Amino acid sequence: MAILSTNRPDLFFEDTAVGRMFKELWEADAAQIEAILADYGVPSPCEWAKPGSYIQTTIRAHVEENRRKNDVVLIPVGCTENHGRHTVTAMDTLFVSQICEAVHRYTEKRGAPVSLAIPPLMYGGHPYHHLGMPGTVMLREEVVEETLIDVMLGLWNDGFRKQIIVNNHGHLWMLESALHKFLKRYQLPGVYRVIDWHRSVKDFFRTKDMGGEWDTQFIHADEAETSIGLLFFPEMVDMNYTVDTETKQYLPAGHFNNSVDGINRPQRWSEGEGHFAIEFFGTPEGVVGKPTLGDPEKAKRPVAAICKYLTMVIDDILKVFPAGTVPPVEETTFRTAADMEPFLREPGSPGWKPITALPILGQH
Repeated sequence: MAILSTNRPDLFFEDTAVGRMFKELWEADAAQIEAILADYGVPSPCEWAKPGSYIQTTIRAHVEENRRKNDVVLIPVGCTENHGRHTVTAMDTLFVSQICEAVHRYTEKRGAPVSLAIPPLMYGGHPYHHLGMPGTVMLREEVVEETLIDVMLGLWNDGFRKQIIVNNHGHLWMLESALHKFLKRYQLPGVYRVIDWHRSVKDFFRTKDMGGEWDTQFIHADEAETSIGLLFFPEMVDMNYTVDTETKQYLPAGHFNNSVDGINRPQRWSEGEGHFAIEFFGTPEGVVGKPTLGDPEKAKRPVAAICKYLTMVIDDILKVFPAGTVPPVEETTFRTAADMEPFLREPGSPGWKPITALPILGQH
């Protein structure tokens, strides 16, 4: 594997288009980062109710016109979770929505806007240690999975057969499970991704001792998340209420990674419980870290990185499978191309059949 070196001996990027882009962003100066954010219109107000932003708020004829040029859909996924008294419980959902909206604005300027689906999980799934926290609403895992499966099916039936689920919360394993259950149940040709946005750009959350711009490791409602909030929606962050906390750990440090897997440790945070006090008892403030260090300037590079990366993913998909096409049916499913032909037509066109007329194969 060819690698690209940086000014840090412990950081390198693969010599691919993805790696080269990330290296450029790592080395970019403040003015270059500002220019990227300006291209994406960051910051801008959340667009949940803005006409023409999401599929559900766009005139139907325009949805169809856009889909014929770009049939990728971004599905932002967040939650309702206590993020401390200094900010709002919609924080995760707002972050991921505004990132996806930025990519929509950018691709719209190029003439082929990516489509957005209104966040289907305003209330998300949660790990065990969130149990009991006021302000945190926990959906059961099967509710999370089945909701997402049904959303994916409905979007596929509407011609969006390239689906990118963009996650901003600690329920990643549920989203991955939903993706695979969807395919096992329906075997529909398409391109499907789950992108945990923080992890995708984890190098841009490096602390100062690792060559980055942050004082503390990314955890929860902390320096990192407060900084992102101050960039996207400063009117919903009140620094007068910030408090710094630390988790109550029972076992020695070094086993588990932080929220973005930014430390080279053997296990992800989600792979264990019982080695620390649950949030209700250990950090009842709803904060794990140091939000007092929040600064919107710190958030600009990782936000620029995820906007650029999502744009690259969309472009790469459409280069290989232009709008209206999908991966080979008989190489990616156990269905036949002939059987799928009427279902793969443009929705509502002559001869098109809705997905409800297609027999389910395999696991139900």
